[in-house]
Amino acid sequence: MKAIMDFVRKLGADFVLSADFTVEKAFRYFLLDSSLKELARRDFYYAGFFLGKVKGDLFFPSFNLLAMLAKGKANKIFVGKKAAWLFICGRDVFHKGVLTVKGSQRKGDYALVMNEFGECLGFGKIMRNIDGVVHGDEVTLKNISDVGDFLRREQ
Repeated sequence: MKAIMDFVRKLGADFVLSADFTVEKAFRYFLLDSSLKELARRDFYYAGFFLGKVKGDLFFPSFNLLAMLAKGKANKIFVGKKAAWLFICGRDVFHKGVLTVKGSQRKGDYALVMNEFGECLGFGKIMRNIDGVVHGDEVTLKNISDVGDFLRREQ
């Protein structure tokens, strides 16, 4: 659970996760209710709500977890229509595509990328302080994971 909470902290999110309802199996984390947790004592592949997986020292969140985090307080960058499309195609976010920012605007922090309708498209790492000053064509947020990843892997 430490990996999940470290990730949540980097996003600046308020998120409480009970160890009583979280199960780890083969470095994959699941959120289960009490009845499923009883059944999960036996061997299982998938149960409940998939939160993400750990590879090495890195935590890779599920889009279920990102959607949960997007409902509450977290670092969020809202982007316009064109920037949203480019982001789900695997591209980074440039300053000119940013509509508004909520939460941290500091270099090195993580932020959820939201479209103009408030839907979470993925997350990335803030590459420079977002101070409202346009610095040419510099990348504002480096794409780490987006909802288009699944389709790109299916080529």
